[in-house]
Amino acid sequence: MKTLHKYVFLLYFFSSIGVTFAQAQPAGAYPAKPVRVIIPFPPGSSTNDILGRALAQRLSEALGQQFVVDNRPGVGGNLGSEMGAKAVPDGYTLLIGTNGPIGISPHIYKTLAYDPLKDLAPITLYAMVPYAIIVNAAVKANNLNELIALAKAAPGKLNYASSGSGSTPHLCMEMFKRLAGVDITHIPYKGGAPATVDLLAGQVQVFCPGLPPVLPHIKSGKLKALALTTPKRTQYLPDVPTAAEQGHPQLDVNSWVGLLAPAKTPPAIIEKLHATITRIMATPEMKTHVVNNGADPMAMGPKEFGVFLSTESAKWGQVARAANLRIE
Repeated sequence: MKTLHKYVFLLYFFSSIGVTFAQAQPAGAYPAKPVRVIIPFPPGSSTNDILGRALAQRLSEALGQQFVVDNRPGVGGNLGSEMGAKAVPDGYTLLIGTNGPIGISPHIYKTLAYDPLKDLAPITLYAMVPYAIIVNAAVKANNLNELIALAKAAPGKLNYASSGSGSTPHLCMEMFKRLAGVDITHIPYKGGAPATVDLLAGQVQVFCPGLPPVLPHIKSGKLKALALTTPKRTQYLPDVPTAAEQGHPQLDVNSWVGLLAPAKTPPAIIEKLHATITRIMATPEMKTHVVNNGADPMAMGPKEFGVFLSTESAKWGQVARAANLRIE
């Protein structure tokens, strides 16, 4: 009985201070069972899902346990992100994160059940998706300053598409409007695909999407890319200048794909995952896969990733407040 009482006491003690036996395992033994990787978007719906699945597969191969993808879409990625943030911090539930639910949502949703900066631990940012301001081919503007002049000449007459209120394309254009001092009307769509269809048809004139889905239309001449919103030019459109090159350095918008864990996940597990992902991202196969899906490969570490998340949050908070964006 004394032994049983001692065990019960120890179990209660460790539970009371938020430590589980799974957390106490040495990092060298991790992973000792399958790992769940939450992707907060539908299967096959986005670059986040495609690259999330690719990483999960390669982590399985590298670490000898299954990293099982669990798609949990809903509320713009917030539902799955909340599940990841609230999971047991033992390394056996991870989250594929991106700027929507991690950087933007806290500033536009009146009620959000998680705080990305407090409830999630960054592991590795491993892909960056360039964005660009694009227009229908009939729009009489060939660069950003010509678009600004066109908008100022006819306030409110140009329409811009977004993939939904609160999406990255929405906030990209709100940032552009504020920085350029122009009035362009927002037309929200239920996703990037219908927005692109109407842009091609000339129903809307301007859009600020991630490049992968619209690249074929730009290369065919049906759409024009006026400016990249990334700090550097991209290999996908090497002749298109950045917004900074055209005198608008504050227009800095892109999407990213990273792996995160619940806060308080043991640092040794986070470091092991980051070291493994760094090796994975150095392989020609994974680099090619990321590039083929319109993204730039990288392997930003936990500390740098954490600073990046704080900067992104501050940036999008400022844009949301300036545009008075709030979603119930």
